[in-house]
Amino acid sequence: MTGKKRKIVSTNRKARHDYFIEETYEAGIALVGTEVKSIRQGKISIKDGYAQVENGEVFLYNVHISPYEQGNIFNRDPLRARKLLLHKNEIRKLIGYVQQKGYALIPLSFYLKDGLVKVELGVGIGKRKYDKRQVLAKKDAERRIEREFRERQNQ
Repeated sequence: MTGKKRKIVSTNRKARHDYFIEETYEAGIALVGTEVKSIRQGKISIKDGYAQVENGEVFLYNVHISPYEQGNIFNRDPLRARKLLLHKNEIRKLIGYVQQKGYALIPLSFYLKDGLVKVELGVGIGKRKYDKRQVLAKKDAERRIEREFRERQNQ
């Protein structure tokens, strides 16, 4: 039995703040060799990234992979659209989600799994301002309760 090693290269912290994530998918990504080398060095930004379904295929947009320093002529456009590799039934599910109003496909993280670059893709609904405030208030209340609990245990 082989161990599945995951090394997280980049995460989109803002995604879980701006969206309610309903479901996540693991997707492969079609890359060029110099892009893989750059990702292994951690030179990737997925902050503004999003995915769209076009003609039965899923493409990732606005993900910046910095050009590899020793790549010279083999480097590609850092913001080019990249194809995500998913099974047909997963793509059909994503199409169903995207057709509903308010759903978006957001890359949550990039990681290396057994030497391959993978993307964790989330299906989410955008949060409104008051939703974000509620979440922050809830976290703050939980922190206060935890702090009180620790103080009482120490006495």
